[in-house]
Amino acid sequence: MPTVHPIVRPPQPERPLVVTADPDVLDDLLRLAATAGTQVQVAADAGAARPAWSAAPLVLLGHDVTQECTRLGLPRRADVVLVGVDLDDASIWQRAVAVGAEHVAFLPDAERWLSDRLADAAEGGGPAGALVAVVGGRGGAGATTLACGLAVTAARSGSSVLLVDGDPLGGGIDLVFGEEEDGGVRWRDFAATRGRVPATVLAGALPRSHGLSVLSWDRGDTRAVPAEAVESVLAAGRRSHDLVVVDLPRTVDEASRVVLAAATTVLLVVPDEVRAAAAASRVAAAVGVLCRDLRLVTRGPSPTGLTGAQVARALGLPLVGDLRPEPGLDVSLERGDPPGLRARGPLAQLCGELLDELLQPVRRAA
Repeated sequence: MPTVHPIVRPPQPERPLVVTADPDVLDDLLRLAATAGTQVQVAADAGAARPAWSAAPLVLLGHDVTQECTRLGLPRRADVVLVGVDLDDASIWQRAVAVGAEHVAFLPDAERWLSDRLADAAEGGGPAGALVAVVGGRGGAGATTLACGLAVTAARSGSSVLLVDGDPLGGGIDLVFGEEEDGGVRWRDFAATRGRVPATVLAGALPRSHGLSVLSWDRGDTRAVPAEAVESVLAAGRRSHDLVVVDLPRTVDEASRVVLAAATTVLLVVPDEVRAAAAASRVAAAVGVLCRDLRLVTRGPSPTGLTGAQVARALGLPLVGDLRPEPGLDVSLERGDPPGLRARGPLAQLCGELLDELLQPVRRAA
């Protein structure tokens, strides 16, 4: 069985650095930092900023200190933002180039953008985790089984994992883990979410089971969550986890569109059956136009001898794995034991092979 190596995240960086002697700019930036839930280092001039200049994850330069920073020859670095207050200040762009700023942000117009940058810097600014969506080619194809298996296998290897229930009519993916009575937030708690969700808040509020975080629906709660809220939750999940796995319904709604557009990979699960392949062709057509990378996982055995390669040719999709029967899986699910717990079972072996490939871009970025 392939070894799924955990992703090593960098240590928490130092605090963002604010360099300004303008009391109004300083007050605004301190207020934005408080809104972002982070503390900052403050320096009134370039000389005082020098000790923290290189190590700070983000530098916000007031418009009043750019010439001094250039004169002192502070080294060029990434993540420097020049903060201005006058849109008619024609020379600010030349000063930004001279000091090596990547962006110029004007207050108050750029307050939300600056607050997000501060929050990202406080959370580490590391690479976003992989987002893998799993969808069935027909009902009962095994998409939920594969999604749970991927999450459990990745968590067992040491990766931080968030499993997301993307189907409001599915009864709640927490049932698969036997955790339906556990506390923690569910999708209903994010229905009114707008804007950025702090990654640390999300990670701390979600129920955990078998080493991974789970975001599920409640039984009987079929109210749609706005697409903006789904987008915010997924972004926070990717900032705080190495892998986010989303179990999607076959019907593409607004929330599913957000997931598919953001997914690094989408896995379509199709049984090795003629009728299943025919039904999956419609799902593949609807999903394929919304995602960047659609791949096929087939499930055997076939009652007629149809192979996964033949299904792949019929659908015109790359075949990345064939899911074989897992002895005792139905009994385990009734007990609340999720798929993928048997490290040497066919499901865990397939998931290990898939994860070795699907997590490679994240490992390289880390």
